[in-house]
Amino acid sequence: MNVPNPKVDAYFARLTRWQPEMAHLRAMLLAMPLTEDLKWGEPCYTVSTKNIVLIHGFKDYCALLFMKGALLKDEGGVLIQQTENVQSARQIRFTGLAQITAMEPTLRAYVTEAIAVELSGAKPDMTLSRDLTLPAEFSARLEDVPDLRAAFEALTPGRQRAYKLYFTGAKQSKTRADRIEKHIPNILAGKGIDD
Repeated sequence: MNVPNPKVDAYFARLTRWQPEMAHLRAMLLAMPLTEDLKWGEPCYTVSTKNIVLIHGFKDYCALLFMKGALLKDEGGVLIQQTENVQSARQIRFTGLAQITAMEPTLRAYVTEAIAVELSGAKPDMTLSRDLTLPAEFSARLEDVPDLRAAFEALTPGRQRAYKLYFTGAKQSKTRADRIEKHIPNILAGKGIDD
């Protein structure tokens, strides 16, 4: 069994919902060739510093989130794409400890496959990110604000995509313009929308 991370111990000490379920998932993952860490405020399990799977909880369920879940075979048909905008990650959701216990052999197989996918160097198709177009309001600001284009292009593809989704999600031009103005300083500082 791998060594539990004290930061994750603290996370579990604060849990008020899904504690038995998430503790069982944690024990299962610690018994596999994974390193435990806390990333994005959630228990995350890695191989050679590469994120494989994390445990997270919601109101109606807790879940395992596979970072490159779209590349898994999903022979059990249990992987869920959270929203239409999520490209690579996939969840397996749970509503009780008995469900997790019954699925444990399947879960171990999915984690083993996820590790193999990561070690193979396979990358998910991220064409959706490239297909998103910038709203006219942002394109205009790229021309008006010195260094904005270079700062935006220096952001990671995921951060660029998050801004594109947020800016284009507004139906009215004024709302798009307001969102853009609010986030120009963050873009210039190299920050993502949630940083």
